[in-house]
Amino acid sequence: MIRSVDHSDTAAVRTISVSAVVLSRPDGAVVTVRKVGTDRFMLPGGKWEAGESPLECAVREVDEELGVSLAPEALEPLGRFDTATANEPGFLLVSEVFAARVAGDPQPRAEIAEARWVTADELAGIAALPEDACEPWAPLLVRVARECLGSASVS
Repeated sequence: MIRSVDHSDTAAVRTISVSAVVLSRPDGAVVTVRKVGTDRFMLPGGKWEAGESPLECAVREVDEELGVSLAPEALEPLGRFDTATANEPGFLLVSEVFAARVAGDPQPRAEIAEARWVTADELAGIAALPEDACEPWAPLLVRVARECLGSASVS
């Protein structure tokens, strides 16, 4: 897990730290979200609050964004990923990514304009995209699809 990240404007690279969650159905489809006022689909999640662990953030954000309540022990850590941001040019995105199974159909809430299921076949196509030209997907989704979602199911 991330110990310390310099968020000051004087850092050589400005950084945004988030937790993200791969929520999958038994058929391997993964839910993606698009925030209000944006055009990129990404994994649900968001920025850490003061004193919050990446796992606590993941649980809170999935509930806020999709109305899905997850027990912390239901989340499997997938790792830390450093990518470009989807909507904040000039920033590095440092993401702690978790995976969990979900039942039902998560519904967009809070700042989420749209939730979209991506099938296992679509994920394979997303994994093949270059991260610097992957619209309408977020670079983090491309990286996680490439490195973690391959042919094996998550969770």
